[in-house]
Formats: sequence, C-alpha cells, structure tokens
Amino acid sequence: MRRLIASLAFAAATMTANSAAIAATKPASTAAKPAPAAPALKVASADGVPIAYEVHGQGSPALILVHGWSCDRGYWKEQIADLSVQYQLVLIDLAGHGESGMARKNYTMEAFGDDVAAVVQKLDLKNVVLVGHSMGGDVIVEAARKLPGRVTGLVMVDTYKTLGQPSDEAAVQAFIGRFRKDFRGTTNSFVRSLFGPEADPKLVDRIAKDMAAAPPAVALSALENSFTHERAAEAALLALKLPVRAINADNSPTDHEALAKYGVKAYVMPGVGHFLILEDPPRFNRSLDSVVKGFAQ
Repeated sequence: MRRLIASLAFAAATMTANSAAIAATKPASTAAKPAPAAPALKVASADGVPIAYEVHGQGSPALILVHGWSCDRGYWKEQIADLSVQYQLVLIDLAGHGESGMARKNYTMEAFGDDVAAVVQKLDLKNVVLVGHSMGGDVIVEAARKLPGRVTGLVMVDTYKTLGQPSDEAAVQAFIGRFRKDFRGTTNSFVRSLFGPEADPKLVDRIAKDMAAAPPAVALSALENSFTHERAAEAALLALKLPVRAINADNSPTDHEALAKYGVKAYVMPGVGHFLILEDPPRFNRSLDSVVKGFAQ
C-alpha cells in the first residue's frame, strides 16, 4: 500500500515525477489549536450515530470539508474566513471524532461516507465539492458513491501520492502493530514526522498531542480500515466519472502519472508538510479556490 502515511512510515519514495507547484511563496505557519469554530448541529448517520457539523456562508457550490485520521472539524477552521465569503462551507466531525457519537464498533471508510452523505442530504445540497484531508480523501470517495447527481468534484488533500501499486501487507501490519502496542507514544512521534522543517514548533506540538489523545479503539479501527481501502478507492474513482484533484505537500514525491490513471490530477504545494491546511492556510485556500473554480470550467 502506497498511501501517504505508508510512504512516509516505510520510506517507500520510489516514484519519479515532476512536481507541478500551485504557488511558490514561503509558508506562513500558524500555532492556533484546532477547535470547533461554531456550535454543532447534529444529524443521524445511516447506523443512527449522531454526526456533528457546522455551516458557514451561503455560496455555491457547497464545500464539504472532511478531516483526517484522529482529527476533527476544527482542523478546517483556517479555511472559514477566506472561503465562506463565496462558498457555503460544511465542516463535519466523522463518527468517533470531535462532537460526533462513538457507538459505532467498526470505523470503516464506507460508514464514514454515510456520515458525510447524511449531512449533505439533511441540508438538501444539490451542488457540492467534497474535500477530504488525509484519510478524509478515502471518505469522500465513499460519500460520492452515496450522493449521485449532487457532487461536482472531489479534492483529495495529501491523501495519495500514488495509486495502483501492490501493498506490502507485512509492513502495514508491523506499522499498525506499533500503534496497538503504544498508541499515545507512537501517534505523538508519527504525527511529528508528518510536518515540514519550517512548520511552527508550537503547531507541531499541539497537533501531535491532540491526535495522540484520540480514543485508541476508534483510531485503531479507522487506521486499519483506511489501509485496506485503497483497492476500493481505486475502483470507485474509475467508476464515479467525476473530476478529481489532489493538492499534495512536497514532503515526499507525487507520482502524477500513476494518479492520472485513476482520473486524479495532482498539484503540489512546496515547502509544507502533511498538515498544509494549517501550516500555510492562505496559500492552501488560494489553491483550493483555484481547483474549485476549475470544476466549473
């Protein structure tokens, strides 16, 4: 499996492709702690688990912002002021995260897709762009399958650097085993490795501690399910017939050719790590705005 966290964890950076940079300015970091930006609304997912979400702005299309593994909707707070002026933003806590319910036993990408679909259907949104950071990129693929006729495009934020390559199951199990043995310590050190060298140390510290405090049962279930979802994601991307864009950090190479085989056009933001939405919000927001406008052309 060559999803982002596998390539970083196992140093499997064997791809050779030219990075297409959206912008080249030096990132401006922020030390703000991710936190919910507004009181949560609630809707029941397909299995009855209550899903928390918040809405900002009234423009079209609606941007559905889906957080990554062991994060929550507060990780998108730096996008609100810039983007809600022209788009409706919907920030979601997936089940087991943030203010959403934790009654689910198996935290699969398909069930997370139900969470997103429940919010979109509750708001009766007809024109949406699904945006997913990290594991959220897998989630939005599943959500798109459940929202026929409503999705204009998908944006995967540092989810996949390549697709179509065989998994190393032994390496994956060894990687997950480290989290099972010492969840808090392993998560803390792993998250720190995902930042670029110019990231604000206070931001790195806060994110690492926040994610290490996630419920281990939820996190371990979601982690294993995200690794085993890659083949399903590849099949879904080919079947959906929707425009898909990737905005990736340059902390490891992006294989543009491999992603293109599955309909994914990738852009690379230089000088940032995995949490580009927080490391350089202004530049990421401009990049996302450009990608969304491209869907309408």
